[in-house]
Amino acid sequence: MTFTIADITTAQQDIKKSRFMAIAAPVGSIEQAQQFLAQQHDASTTHQCWAWKINGQSRVNDDGEPGGTAGRPILAVIEGQQLDNIIVLVNRWYGGVKLGTGGLVRAYGGAAQLCLQAAHKIELIKTLQASFFVSFAEWARVEHYLKSHKVQIVQQHYDARGIQLEVIIAEAFKNELNGWLQGITAGRETLIIKK
Repeated sequence: MTFTIADITTAQQDIKKSRFMAIAAPVGSIEQAQQFLAQQHDASTTHQCWAWKINGQSRVNDDGEPGGTAGRPILAVIEGQQLDNIIVLVNRWYGGVKLGTGGLVRAYGGAAQLCLQAAHKIELIKTLQASFFVSFAEWARVEHYLKSHKVQIVQQHYDARGIQLEVIIAEAFKNELNGWLQGITAGRETLIIKK
């Protein structure tokens, strides 16, 4: 199972006079992650280190800290909690005491850990868009089935024969819906997955 977080979450800790503030946010694209970073830019910080994981792809930034001491520990926390579609930014205000590489790894990873422990996690369900046709005679049963399985109808196109539906479904539900659709239409219709 993979999770994301429901909303922006923050946590803060002070370590040897340096302040570390972690901010985590759900994101669905690299563009959203970049917008988040632009919105969170704070010139008063000494370092703004971050990691994101979006649709299985990850990226890290140490923002001037020694290589591997900030972004990678943040990413390790993200992956350790089985999260995706998330960005975690850790701001550091330097307090005058050097922490060393081990201390930095613990500080950045620890701030990210505190933040993500406080976050409300939700299961990330992979969805896909599909379409299919039903006749007006089949519509009442189809509508009931879709509602009872919480299928989101995106569009409905009517013509003289019936209704062309575009829906968003959980990827894991694809085969079940297709089998049910073929059964109700006596094999006439099949689910068409949009690319």
